[in-house]
Amino acid sequence: MILQSLAGLPAFLLYFCTAIVVVVAYLFVYTRITPHDEFQLIRDNDPAAAIALGLSLVGFVLPVVSAIAHSANIVDCLIWSAIALVVQIAVFFIVKIPVPNLSAKIAAGELGAAIWLGLASLAAGALNAASMIY
Repeated sequence: MILQSLAGLPAFLLYFCTAIVVVVAYLFVYTRITPHDEFQLIRDNDPAAAIALGLSLVGFVLPVVSAIAHSANIVDCLIWSAIALVVQIAVFFIVKIPVPNLSAKIAAGELGAAIWLGLASLAAGALNAASMIY
């Protein structure tokens, strides 16, 4: 009974480790593209940076979850995860259109800009995840 339950362990480990790698890659790429230094701002106790980055991360992870659940194999999962990354980067630039100084506002700790970016990222991630169901 236990061995039967553990039969899926290799696949679990493969997809879980892949998810960790794509999350780290996302954070690396995303924080290099944004003009403000999210991790330094978070270390400096800037809640705006934490909110914006945290919700952006959730907006990225939702489609990764969908990719894991619906992909044919690990390569397929990686491709859809890369698409999710591109979508989140696009959202950052689109959200800056009505708030051109978005990064400066987040760096200054302004919550309005952070919540706007974070929730737009989350909404895009939810739409992205739902669109991956094929």
